[in-house]
Amino acid sequence: MEATRVIAVRHGETAWNVDTRIQGQLDIGLNDTGLWQARRVGRALEEEPIAAIYASDLSRAWQTAQAIAQPRGMAVAADPGLRERAFGLFEGRTFADIDASLPAQARLWRTRDPEFAPEGGESLLTFKARVTGTAARLAARHPGELIVLVAHGGVMDVLYRSATGQELQAPRTWALGNAAINRLLWTPQGFTLVGWADVGHLDDDSLDEASA
Repeated sequence: MEATRVIAVRHGETAWNVDTRIQGQLDIGLNDTGLWQARRVGRALEEEPIAAIYASDLSRAWQTAQAIAQPRGMAVAADPGLRERAFGLFEGRTFADIDASLPAQARLWRTRDPEFAPEGGESLLTFKARVTGTAARLAARHPGELIVLVAHGGVMDVLYRSATGQELQAPRTWALGNAAINRLLWTPQGFTLVGWADVGHLDDDSLDEASA
């Protein structure tokens, strides 16, 4: 089977990203910066031979995917399997609030205990299985083609770990920037890394609408 090329994009910025507030599966839309970032990533990918665009059905990812799809006249297919990790009672709280009010759970979260799940949420083990299963299922539809997956920081983290063999507990040393372009290959043997955290389109004046 020919490899599927995958461009994985984290959604643009939200007000809750700025506030370090856990979004999880709450449906938070992009802020003005995030909308600008979404337009920029759409322009950066406009010459790519994209066969399909899939996105989390949460607004912040859906809006970002639409900015990639609409200039091309393409549709976006929503897949809830690409949603962010469910964080249960952590959702809506800032990092500082979680540390202060739920110190025992915060420690398990901060140390990336793979079996820990906030009340009402997912463990890293469950989340990894969902994300890798969804991404592989979608990629398997497009051998020899290029697809775009628009999702969330946690999803990007799982894909990076899957492609590089990093353990779930390993401290993160790679970027998960809003609207960054990340490239992978998929075969039935799994994912491999091609390129990560390309944000050149977010600071290249030649892509600015004002100069076009």
